[in-house]
Amino acid sequence: MCLFFINGSYAETSKSEDSLAHYRQLLAEQEKKFERQRQLLEEQGKELERLKKHLDALSRQSPTPSDQSKPSAQTSTVAKQKEDTPKALPNQIPSGPVGQAPPVSKEPARPPEMPRLSETVGGVLTKKGNIIIEPALAYSYSDNSRVFLDAFTFIPAIAVGLIDIRDITRHSLFASLGLRYGATSRLELEARVPYVYRADIQRSRPVSIGSSINETFNATGNNIGDVELTARYQLTDGSGGWPILVGNMVTTIPTGTSPFDIKFVESQEVPGAMFPTEAPTGSGFFSFQPSVTALYPTDPAVFFSNLQYTYTLETDGNVGKVDPGDAVGMTFGMGFNINERSSFNLGYSHRHFFNTRVNGDKISGSALDIGQVLLGYAFRYSQRTNFNLSIGIGATDNAQDATLTFRAPITF
Repeated sequence: MCLFFINGSYAETSKSEDSLAHYRQLLAEQEKKFERQRQLLEEQGKELERLKKHLDALSRQSPTPSDQSKPSAQTSTVAKQKEDTPKALPNQIPSGPVGQAPPVSKEPARPPEMPRLSETVGGVLTKKGNIIIEPALAYSYSDNSRVFLDAFTFIPAIAVGLIDIRDITRHSLFASLGLRYGATSRLELEARVPYVYRADIQRSRPVSIGSSINETFNATGNNIGDVELTARYQLTDGSGGWPILVGNMVTTIPTGTSPFDIKFVESQEVPGAMFPTEAPTGSGFFSFQPSVTALYPTDPAVFFSNLQYTYTLETDGNVGKVDPGDAVGMTFGMGFNINERSSFNLGYSHRHFFNTRVNGDKISGSALDIGQVLLGYAFRYSQRTNFNLSIGIGATDNAQDATLTFRAPITF
């Protein structure tokens, strides 16, 4: 029994000694691994220090204007630096500019897009080679009361003759098709052909002969209107804080029915009063309208203005040589972008027409002032199609009471 016990104790002691030796071996291996990692960290630290010193040396050796005149020395220095430079770390920050600047575009800055208020204000120039077809529909309404005096006065308060009071209501509808072409990056050409429907209602009542009823005359007319040819050229690109300037030239060709070609009838109730039997669809005159439009973008707003002069050629009428008089005008306002697809603008337009001349004699009191408050809305339906709505509200007696124009330019 005693020998067995001793043998059992001896076996247990041998097992504990083997375990201790195994743990000592594991500890020795871990110490060796730790030592190798410590050596790697030291080597990496030395490498970082060497890279920093090399980076400082490159910064101090940046080329100067005098060095640029020595291409051979500079080339050898760069080659030597490439041989001595180790691979850069992924997060290393370069000491100089990387890459090159993008090429400067030679195309002029395009005018900002805004709702079109007239043929000379709004929209953008058509890109070179593009064609835009623009169907448009416009409506205008005016209602004026006028006093016609066919008499003479022998004292300021007494008139002898015919005094006729007329109320003239006019409805006009214009359907037109425009074609615009971008000849160059700065030049745009446009032709527009309208079809016009007009309905005039005149109610007349003489007050000097004691008439008890009003006489009403209705005159309508529908035919092709006056064809317009327009050229627009971008003069400046708006650099240096200056506005973008666009020169415009609008030529009107009298292809519509002239006011001198319609017939008149004499009133039965108003002796001596003449009324038209149809409404004209054109002006009857050739006209040329040069103008300059200025656009000043200040995101998100665009300020605009336009100065124009209208030169009208005289023509032969049923009363002789008729010169309707030239005109000067100005339009100004501001456009505002609501978002990437819609915008609106607000402006005012005023034109002054000088006195008409018949056979060289000036007709006193024939000068006109036409002022309108303008509102415009634009919506980009797609990349090729826009919707444009403009509204004009008459601000003077001679202006139309209201105008409404819808345009839908389509780009090809």
